[in-house]
Amino acid sequence: MTTEIRSDRESLLVELVDEHGRAIGARSVAEAHRPPGQLHRAFSVLLYDASGRILLQRRAAVKTRFPQRLSNTCCGHPAPGQDVITAATIRLMEELNLTATELTEAGIYHYRAADPRGAQVEHEWDHVLVGVIPADLPRPNPAEVSECAWADPAELLGRISTAPDSYTPWLHGVLEIATHATYLT
Repeated sequence: MTTEIRSDRESLLVELVDEHGRAIGARSVAEAHRPPGQLHRAFSVLLYDASGRILLQRRAAVKTRFPQRLSNTCCGHPAPGQDVITAATIRLMEELNLTATELTEAGIYHYRAADPRGAQVEHEWDHVLVGVIPADLPRPNPAEVSECAWADPAELLGRISTAPDSYTPWLHGVLEIATHATYLT
């Protein structure tokens, strides 16, 4: 069953974008992530509790890209033309059985990262979304997430620097954008 779910997700369409984030077409998730990777729209959600801790997830072992690494609360791709916050809200429920109120966009993180297993490349125009939730840990979907934990943002940046291969390659940039935006508001 897990293979079917993963296979279905890989056939979904993502929105290809140019270097300015303008839509220029669509490809399946699998096609967009084949080397050298096609630039496409994505989102990364960081949810905070009232004390400022960030909810992290460990990606499930069956993930096609960067499995078993710690990452931000939730990631995904909106369908072509789909509102990013709407897509993120749906994905939070699919991955974590979680509803966040008032997600806001903190900025864009544009990156390229090759999975060390060699078959996949992330090349994303990543909308960084932030929100606040209670400090309770969610009940994740085991096909998507193997565990969740809370982390202090400053401590997390230090841990990423000392053990980068334990984390998804986008987490550091996403965290910096979210942290900068929260200090400005």
